[in-house]
Amino acid sequence: MSDVNAPQAQFTHMKDGTAEDWQTIAKSFGQFAKGLPDRILEHLKLLEGDFGGFPIDRLSHCLQTATLAYRDGKDDEYVVCALLHDIGDTLGTYNHADVAAVLLEPFVSEANHWMVKHHAIFQGYYFFHYLGMDRDMRNEYRDHPHFERTIEFVSKYDSPAFNPEGETLPLEFFEPMVRRVFAQPVKSLYKDAETATE
Repeated sequence: MSDVNAPQAQFTHMKDGTAEDWQTIAKSFGQFAKGLPDRILEHLKLLEGDFGGFPIDRLSHCLQTATLAYRDGKDDEYVVCALLHDIGDTLGTYNHADVAAVLLEPFVSEANHWMVKHHAIFQGYYFFHYLGMDRDMRNEYRDHPHFERTIEFVSKYDSPAFNPEGETLPLEFFEPMVRRVFAQPVKSLYKDAETATE
């Protein structure tokens, strides 16, 4: 939350904003942005206890997916993508992969962003046909450069991560990785503006 006693812009319409107003806003933005890893971790905890019919709750599934990726030697960025791939389940009931991808996009490679954004379609291979859907929907992306990467993510880390007996490292184990990945965006509309006000 912002400090109500902190300096605030004086305009009531953006067209009337001054350079000083926007410096005030940019400084506040920079301070708020530093808390993003904390907000991400807190939001992820909302998945605890939510089973949705699965054998383990959604938080355990995310942790188990990240554990599998970590144990397989994936780098921090990939492991964090594995950890957060289903963070959108709370607010993105009908597009959870898109929600996760949007949160990750400023901080990760295009390959990892694409993988997270499309993982829901790719995992559909295992169950879409039971729901009257096309299990081969992912094949429309067969020529995409990240097709095999996403197949690997779904088959090796996401899909097998519903095991009540499977290794599941605690969220605290992954917290330093989350903080490193979300420390500084690699691409963002506001990246240069934030740097200019530091």
